[in-house]
Amino acid sequence: MVVSMILRVAFSLIGWFSLYTCSCRWNKNRTYEWSCRLVTLTHGVLATCLSGYIGFIDGPWPLSYPGSPNTPLQVHGLCISLGYFLFDLGWCVFFKAEGALMLAHHTVSILGITSALALGESAAEVNAVIFGSEISNPFLQARWFLREQGLYHSFAGDVVDFFFVLLFTGVRIGVGAWLMYCVLMSPKPKWFIKTGGVIMYAVSWVFMVSICRFAQRKSLKKYYAWKNRWNKEIHLNANGHLTNH
Repeated sequence: MVVSMILRVAFSLIGWFSLYTCSCRWNKNRTYEWSCRLVTLTHGVLATCLSGYIGFIDGPWPLSYPGSPNTPLQVHGLCISLGYFLFDLGWCVFFKAEGALMLAHHTVSILGITSALALGESAAEVNAVIFGSEISNPFLQARWFLREQGLYHSFAGDVVDFFFVLLFTGVRIGVGAWLMYCVLMSPKPKWFIKTGGVIMYAVSWVFMVSICRFAQRKSLKKYYAWKNRWNKEIHLNANGHLTNH
């Protein structure tokens, strides 16, 4: 069983790295970050769909059964994500592309998934954490691609930002608090699983503070832009009225 999981993680890592390599060859005029973010976007969509199916349909329900034995589908999903996080952590360290907070996030994710696989339990809540972490990720990557294409300051950029903030706040912070409470109150999960969950939630709140600052800046910027346009329209209308007289 252990050898099977190691092989699945290894194949997952090779698969993500191969996708990255192919993207670099197909997009020779793009940066390495472009290809890495394509891989991140792919994992975000795949992990959200797979973990959502596992949590909402296949079960068991993580809020009611934390610490329950792992199912084969849970193990498969965790192996796929573990391979991705190993790839992304290696890429970030090699290119020095992320700060300490993101590296800590990836490290805790790797340790949490590895612990659940090694214990043979708690995959339900770890899978739920992956769902909450990845559901807003595609919008974050879409924001970066829009900016690279010069399309971020448009209606599409506003829509992407809106759904990113909504999903991050509602799922990762709101539902995440509920999940953390259920895990902490349950006697089944091991103490280090609970500790990892608290750390992940604390990291989410650090991200949330940055997101709130960003949302505030963007809202104020749009408000002042609207106010300037409104003042100009009033000024033009007033001038027109005076000219007619």
